[in-house]
Amino acid sequence: MQPGIVAKPSDGASELTVTLDPAAELPVSLPAVTGAPGRPLVVIDPGHGGQDPGAISPHGGVREKDVTLALARRIRDELADSGRVRVALTRDDDSYLILRDRYEIARRLKADLFISVHADAAPNPLARGATIYTLSEVASDKEAALLAARENKADIIGGVDLGAKAADVNRILIDLAQRESMATSSRFASLLHREASPLVPFRPDHHRFASLVVLKAPDVPSILFEAGYLTHTEDSDYIRSPEGQKQIAVGMRRAIEAHFARRIAGNRRTPGPIS
Repeated sequence: MQPGIVAKPSDGASELTVTLDPAAELPVSLPAVTGAPGRPLVVIDPGHGGQDPGAISPHGGVREKDVTLALARRIRDELADSGRVRVALTRDDDSYLILRDRYEIARRLKADLFISVHADAAPNPLARGATIYTLSEVASDKEAALLAARENKADIIGGVDLGAKAADVNRILIDLAQRESMATSSRFASLLHREASPLVPFRPDHHRFASLVVLKAPDVPSILFEAGYLTHTEDSDYIRSPEGQKQIAVGMRRAIEAHFARRIAGNRRTPGPIS
């Protein structure tokens, strides 16, 4: 069993330690981790891949899976150059991973933060801007619900559900741990908007909630970042350009560093156990 998770309720109540089942064995190899030992670990997940192209831009036929891989590599390099965290990619080529394997990689690596990178699409060609999604079983709006339905179908290829697995876990314990991870994820979403908005154009409703499978690791704070719309000409050009990808990576790095600096400061203020 992996070490228990310590949940710290915001109301000042006693800490609750929750021990979850160990991360599942994976049919894929764990990726390489870049960075100095002891630093917090961020796992970046380039959405889609392989036989799943994701959204396809009407402006030149650009595939989401290619955009997300380029963006994820740029974010990884930005974090590696800074040296303040360790970083790994769930995929570093055009390979296909089912949704559960993506977050199980983060669990197996004992990641401190999981970020799934995507590019959006919409029937409305005027829809534009970046969006941050965090987990909720009740979607924040109809569009968020449609996104969840679309992304969760990434495991269904040729009518076969590749992500269907039995989960022999205690739901009560998982819900307790997941509640704390969801709260941390929402705080990081706010930080990401604050740090990246001077560089990255966001939607007015920049933080949304959806029941996305890829965000359901119960013990790893997770977000899904939609960098912009491939169906909008300016958005598509921006997220494919070296300048746009650099700006997204810098905004992401600033938010990640602020997140872990805040966590370290909070730990220093938290009194230890009385002996």
